[in-house]
Amino acid sequence: VQLQASGGGLVQAGDSLRLSCAVSGRTLTFGGWGWFRQAPGKEREVVGVISRAGTRREYASSAKGRFTISRDNAKNTAYLHMNNLKPDDTAVYFCAARRSVTGSVYYTADQYDNWGQGTQVTVSS
Repeated sequence: VQLQASGGGLVQAGDSLRLSCAVSGRTLTFGGWGWFRQAPGKEREVVGVISRAGTRREYASSAKGRFTISRDNAKNTAYLHMNNLKPDDTAVYFCAARRSVTGSVYYTADQYDNWGQGTQVTVSS
């Protein structure tokens, strides 16, 4: 199973982007999904998480009100919609998924067993 993240790019402050993360290699429905990011010189941090059915969504304080995590289980794809981007959002963004049948959400990187390769988001001021 592979996760393929896409949708990053160079944008200006205030712009929007939509990141996608698609599953390939095997048909299965993951449990929780998460989006993380890592800026140069900083640790990887969680941005948003979503439960298996999409009924629970939680965000880092830096993302609340601007980012929306979603998923389409029929397409086996997760998304991160980012609005009003700021220079501080510049980072490599990673998608992650956990093989689970529960409705839990997962907040830390070590709780995920599948990762995408990362997509660069650069926000200029």
